[in-house]
Amino acid sequence: MSIATPLTTTLQRSPPPLVPSFSPIHATTVSVTGIPKRCLLRMVTSCVSHSQSSVQNGVTDAVVSGRNQIRLGLPSKGRMATDTLDLLKDCQLSVKQVNPRQYVAQIPQLPNTEVWFQRPKDIVRKLLSGDLDLGIVGLDIVSEFGQGNEDLIIVHEALNFGDCHLSLAIPNYGIFENINSLKELAHMPQWTKERPLRVATGFTYLGPKFMKENGIKHVTFSTADGALEAAPAMGIADAILDLVSSGTTLKENNLKEIEGGVVLQSQAALVASRRALTERTGALDTVHEILERLEAHLKAAGQFTVVANMRGTDAEEVAARLKTQPSLSGLQGPTISPVYCKRDGKVSIEFYAIVICIPKKALYESVQQLRAVGGSGVLVSPLTYIFDEETPRWSQLLSNLGL
Repeated sequence: MSIATPLTTTLQRSPPPLVPSFSPIHATTVSVTGIPKRCLLRMVTSCVSHSQSSVQNGVTDAVVSGRNQIRLGLPSKGRMATDTLDLLKDCQLSVKQVNPRQYVAQIPQLPNTEVWFQRPKDIVRKLLSGDLDLGIVGLDIVSEFGQGNEDLIIVHEALNFGDCHLSLAIPNYGIFENINSLKELAHMPQWTKERPLRVATGFTYLGPKFMKENGIKHVTFSTADGALEAAPAMGIADAILDLVSSGTTLKENNLKEIEGGVVLQSQAALVASRRALTERTGALDTVHEILERLEAHLKAAGQFTVVANMRGTDAEEVAARLKTQPSLSGLQGPTISPVYCKRDGKVSIEFYAIVICIPKKALYESVQQLRAVGGSGVLVSPLTYIFDEETPRWSQLLSNLGL
């Protein structure tokens, strides 16, 4: 029987693992060589005059150009892109793309609008530069790349997909085994100026901002091209700051979230440029239509229409019976209409038809309550849209714009 090779020897002989590329965050200076000064001057002058924008502290202050088309930026790849197109289709705003390889498309119901498929972070950047007017993107990306710029306005913050949260995660073993909160992590004696807490993240704005707001001084950040979850096990980082959906990936990599470690909650949102809404012709009207369609569809998504017949002496008596049941109030109250029956050649009213909007989660309970007060012939159908007299978010948007 052969003797097994010691683990340490095996590790020494094995080829080095593929390690994600991590690099510390630092300022970068770019130099230009090999270009004559006169040509370089012409290039710079041309770029400045073409962009018509000024940059302060890394943030572009855009000037609205004279184009007539309104530009809507949508995610170009992944689950976010698919869910965005599905939502727009459900709102009767189907995106028509002649060629799937093209990055520009149309929405026939919005003839003055162009759709541009972009990376999520580029959607935010181009909203700030004035190259896009509207966009659908995650709130995490808005916060990271918008960096609190006042030109960005969240028109609708909850499109009901892309749900996740940005959270700090640490190993569930070693010196972190009994660490369960951000406060406990911050007070660990291991972190000093010479040996700070090392955090791997792709959120190089939100990460440092979060740590500073929570009074954690001895911390350094690094960026990664690969999977962040591998960083602590490889000894490259002590913790990671990343987006979490179900938390399964963290658990499979022996990582855990901690109390107080959630930076923000995120989901898909409709975002707009303040300048575009106030200065570009037709932009505000387009946003109004998109917002109304979104609100009507999203409000109806969790509702059923329930129709039933009830025997009664009059509408008030039927309404009184319905009001005794907690799940039969509807959006504002049940709609009650007489059912005209013909008996012995005469028209009479013996039944009343009731129409109620019921939350999907309470459907069976509501049907049981209907039966309890004399309801019969219960019909259930899904709702497609619920249009309010005016959407609350529209009023809020006008207020934010000072209109």
